[in-house]
Amino acid sequence: MNLRRLIAVASAVLSFQSATAQAAVLHPIGRTALAGYSGDFDHFAVDLRGNRLFLAAEDHGTLEVFDLRSGKHLRTVSGVETPHALLYMADSKRLIVSDSGAGLTKILDAATLAPLGTIATAPGADSMGYDAQAGCVYLVTGGKNGNMAQSILVKVDAHTGRTLAEARFDTDKVEAMAIEQNGRLLYLNVTGKNEVAVLDKATLEVVKTWPIVAGQANAAMALDEAHARLFVVTRKPYQLLVLDTATGATVAALPAPQRTNEVIFDRDNQRVYLAGDDVIGVVRQRDPEHYEALAPVASAKGAKTAILVPQRRRLFAAVSPGEGKTGAALIWFDVAPASPAAK
Repeated sequence: MNLRRLIAVASAVLSFQSATAQAAVLHPIGRTALAGYSGDFDHFAVDLRGNRLFLAAEDHGTLEVFDLRSGKHLRTVSGVETPHALLYMADSKRLIVSDSGAGLTKILDAATLAPLGTIATAPGADSMGYDAQAGCVYLVTGGKNGNMAQSILVKVDAHTGRTLAEARFDTDKVEAMAIEQNGRLLYLNVTGKNEVAVLDKATLEVVKTWPIVAGQANAAMALDEAHARLFVVTRKPYQLLVLDTATGATVAALPAPQRTNEVIFDRDNQRVYLAGDDVIGVVRQRDPEHYEALAPVASAKGAKTAILVPQRRRLFAAVSPGEGKTGAALIWFDVAPASPAAK
């Protein structure tokens, strides 16, 4: 590692000033190198019963499949163009792939990964969310990915692919969403306007709008529904904001790793994980009002998307090497349970 990279890694670690000498809660246990891959990976999905992990190779135009237990690379699936978000539906044995290419979002047979059909929306599908109780998928389409001035949130029946509702936003940049599974609301990062839109998930009516004033370019998002807390990552600067979903007020702000593109709430251990360059940030939720940065965990340059598999006590991250570079990999960590005193 050259001096510049050493300085960059050290700076990333030291940016978490409140993290002291706590024992790491993520322990690296494996790495699968992916030779011949460059550019970016995007998001994951997991098939617990089939012991499979799926990864969208956004810039490679493929899906990558791994063994969930060993991390071994099992196969590459072609037939997608620019995959972003993945949804594995165990009940119907389908895998939905949001695809911003001209071929639109794909529905695959989960057993064979053969195409079953497409979901007809405006081009440019990217972020995706799922309401398990209603059996509905929500897709962000249009915008920059679709060469459109507007972005569109589309509600789709996950079993039939039929469009049920849509909402339009006068910006070409909309990012991640979070969906209440026991409530009626959907939260959407309207990045181009630096705000969070709160929508009725049944009708897609915008019921509230919260401006993000503590930072710009709000992107990644996660939800602690039980405690009415929304986790939002801004990119200018990179930081984690904790919002009260009753009021939209910011109750906490903490640093996030550079290029964080995934925020995950670990409900069992009351932690937040932030996947970005060089480190995975870890934040402990002491209670809904108070948050503490723990020691960040070394990862890799470009390890900026991740998935938590709580049933296996594992966190997986995709190492995106960047355009024309090498070093693509899947890495994974054991998740240490929180002590009773820490909860």
